[in-house]
Amino acid sequence: MKEQDIEKILQSVAEGAMTAASALERLKTLPFEDLGYAAVDHHRTIRQGFPEVIYGEGKTASQIIGIIGNMLPRKHPILATRIDADKAKQIRKRFPKAKYYPDSRVLTLISGKIPLQGKGLILVISAGTSDIPVAEEAFLTAQIMGNRVEYLYDVGVAGIHRLMSRTDKIREANVIIVVAGMEGALPSVVGGLVSRPVIAVPTSIGYGASFGGIAALLGMLNTCAAGVTVVNIDNGFGAGYFASLINREA
Repeated sequence: MKEQDIEKILQSVAEGAMTAASALERLKTLPFEDLGYAAVDHHRTIRQGFPEVIYGEGKTASQIIGIIGNMLPRKHPILATRIDADKAKQIRKRFPKAKYYPDSRVLTLISGKIPLQGKGLILVISAGTSDIPVAEEAFLTAQIMGNRVEYLYDVGVAGIHRLMSRTDKIREANVIIVVAGMEGALPSVVGGLVSRPVIAVPTSIGYGASFGGIAALLGMLNTCAAGVTVVNIDNGFGAGYFASLINREA
């Protein structure tokens, strides 16, 4: 439920078009609804500007279906992350209009059109092709939150000329998400080119000494470029969400 929805209910009561009992019935699931296995937070849009996001790992397909079924009548845009292919198949059987992105393991279900809320372009950059699943998670998150989003993939420092050939696009962006594994150098390079916020996402891609993304994480945390912030390893969702918040206020 959005602020406008509550305002309409209160206005209807004030005008006598709705009884207090009917209004109470509409509002009784605020701020959350207990399903037993999940407490669905219907107030989150009011507090944070976007509905609760479903984290799929550790949940059964039935639980995810139940949560989606509870949120959908309220016309929440549904974003579910870390959904494997088997769960996605079961979910899409129940909700055929849901879209599944197997590379990033993201599932979305949208009722109507997402209003544009971002004030500029969010650009998602991946260092390598192997980083695309995390980059796509960031891309889809920012997109469903109402932003214009574009991407540049496979432009890492091993062939820096690929990045430098796209500086016009990079400087057009209002917020930049940079996804990289290995030694995690790309966000520092991008951060040195622009006067925009750069959100660095370390990935778990790399050989043994990358330690599952820790090397990239530490490299990004130690960047010498100002204006770079860092999220957790493989956390494309967190980067997309944070970029969206920045883009709304820009």
